[in-house]
Amino acid sequence: MNWEQLFQMQRQLDTYIQNNHQLVANELFDRKVLALLVEIGELANETRCFKFWSKKAASEENVILEEYVDGLHFILSLGIDQGLEMDVVTISSIDGDTTSLFLELYQSVQTFRAETNEANYRYLFGVFIRLGQALGFSENAIMQAYIDKNEVNFERQDQNY
Repeated sequence: MNWEQLFQMQRQLDTYIQNNHQLVANELFDRKVLALLVEIGELANETRCFKFWSKKAASEENVILEEYVDGLHFILSLGIDQGLEMDVVTISSIDGDTTSLFLELYQSVQTFRAETNEANYRYLFGVFIRLGQALGFSENAIMQAYIDKNEVNFERQDQNY
């Protein structure tokens, strides 16, 4: 995956948003962490992986993928803000079902928030990518979905979203 390109695209979007809303990047850390947690919850809700009480099927793959890249936007943004951009992401070797991966992802976000360092960011990123694999997403699908959603996010800013 071309992480350098995605970090660059995210940096441009972040700058655009910050300029449009007169925001300062270093004042947004907790808001971005909360936004990431919310996006992870929305993703889990679309997969329905934890809904043992329901027989309803998961949402369509494109809906789940869009929720997934929403989370990716915030992970990239957090890395940019903390000076933790990388060109290689090591995928965590976590086994288990998607519910276990979601729980590990939530924990890794909180660990990164509590101790913001490269090791915790790398682990968070790796768990997120591992979850994408478990959901069946290829690198190409993630990349294209990110590019598509990034364009939508710029359009939303232009429309006072």
